[in-house]
Amino acid sequence: MRHLFSTSWKLAATVLAVAALGACAKTQQASAPAAADKPATPPVATVNGVPISRTEYDIYVKNLLQGKQQELTQEQKDQVLDELISMQLLAAVADKDGLQKDPDTAAQLDILRMRVMADAESQKYLKSQEPSDADLHAEYETAIASMDKTEYHARHILVASKDQADQILKKLKGGAKFEDLAKAQSIDGSKANGGDLGWFTLTRMVKPFADAVKGLKKGETTPEPVQTQFGWHIIQLEDTREVTPPPFDQVKPQLTNAVIRKKLQAYVTDLKKTATIDKKL
Repeated sequence: MRHLFSTSWKLAATVLAVAALGACAKTQQASAPAAADKPATPPVATVNGVPISRTEYDIYVKNLLQGKQQELTQEQKDQVLDELISMQLLAAVADKDGLQKDPDTAAQLDILRMRVMADAESQKYLKSQEPSDADLHAEYETAIASMDKTEYHARHILVASKDQADQILKKLKGGAKFEDLAKAQSIDGSKANGGDLGWFTLTRMVKPFADAVKGLKKGETTPEPVQTQFGWHIIQLEDTREVTPPPFDQVKPQLTNAVIRKKLQAYVTDLKKTATIDKKL
């Protein structure tokens, strides 16, 4: 049978980090009586007396799908359950072998537990921090103010040395077509399109390239080669156009994520201010 989740154990490692801190601890949990007012949900499987809960199974599947809305077939459900059973068997043997005392293993378990608990606290905090309309509009105005207002359409020829670039400039001044030279000599992937880079904003480009483009008028070519970490560029500006900001409702989901992220960052910053932190690295 083709394996549905080829890297599922790695992807879901954090899911079972707390529950898998030790098979012994889980065995003790299984033997403890359930609370009288909360009947226990039947486990999806029991491995040598140790239950695998429905919650563990559901969270494992959720993490495997990584947010995708997908209904598993019965074959896929069986496969997931078999993976959980295999992990429980291996975890129990590892516990008997004392691997939880291995420094690397112990450190990984500590990190996984820390990650799960940090995520849980983040989610708990954000439940009470639902962005208001004022928050979202303020974020929208900030984003609009900082966005590039102009898009550029340019071509370029990229070569490895300044000497090569100088020779190409001479050919251009002699009447050679930019597109033909790009196809013949450029080492950039755009060479097949005659060096055409399409429309872009300057923030997408490395600074020397962006500065050179900004200084050109429509139809002009850089008078000197422009050096970046990629090599030497000869740039020709085709056209410019003004960017229309997207309407508020269209980007509201992105604005919500941005506000939530900032609220969480502020929360963590406040925690750091009141914490005693002694860095040794």
